[in-house]
Amino acid sequence: MHDGAPRLWTPGEARRAFRGGLARPTAGVSDGFAQANLIIVPKDYAFDVLLFAQRNPKPCPVLGVLDAGETEGPLLAGGDIRTDLPRYVVYEDGEAVDTPTDITERWRDDLVTFIIGCSFTFERALIEEGIRIAHIEQDVNVPMFVTNRRCESAGRMSGPLVVSMRPIPAHQVADAVRITSRYPAVHGAPVHVGAPEELGITDLSAPDFGDPVEIPAGTIPVFWACGVTPQAAVRESRPPLAIAHAPGHMLVTDARDAGYQVP
Repeated sequence: MHDGAPRLWTPGEARRAFRGGLARPTAGVSDGFAQANLIIVPKDYAFDVLLFAQRNPKPCPVLGVLDAGETEGPLLAGGDIRTDLPRYVVYEDGEAVDTPTDITERWRDDLVTFIIGCSFTFERALIEEGIRIAHIEQDVNVPMFVTNRRCESAGRMSGPLVVSMRPIPAHQVADAVRITSRYPAVHGAPVHVGAPEELGITDLSAPDFGDPVEIPAGTIPVFWACGVTPQAAVRESRPPLAIAHAPGHMLVTDARDAGYQVP
């Protein structure tokens, strides 16, 4: 284990820490390396999930897919998808029934893993441009909200768009849009700026996932598509089994953030 701060851990060190039982949100962990959302479904549902992601690339940008039963891949060399996230959510018929730190006992040879881009990836670029990130500074999980926008359905999968929210100083909103638009593989530019009520969000202090953040005077809430969207679809579509990351508790990958930046 690395003795330094979590932001200095290599991805392998972070995954080993989580494998050893450390359970904490991953914002700021392994600075410079991409983090990812997870959705795992039986092979019978895998095409529906893939089609859902293809039709909704903003909230569901696929970075990788593991074959049925596979537990390791290029994004987590030497790792194990069953143990290397700090916390998971297990859904049965659309209901969350468990939030374990290890899913080995629930693993089946027919399970297909989708690794989906995460907006944590572009936060370093925002910080380097002098844009403060409230949930990192306040040491809490990013707030996430279920919206009134519908995703395009695919097979048996349907559900609403989920967004993450970051309060951005008004004079830096245009910069935040410009910077994040260069990361289309990890949600890209915001889907909405200000006016949360237009997304059906009535109370920014009561997120559906994650933690509330203090919204400083002079800032505007900015909303990005969020990789928790597949979990909202699981809740609505009710497949017999699905396993996902606990919101904010991501897979720390071996890919570098900068690798997902386009010119």
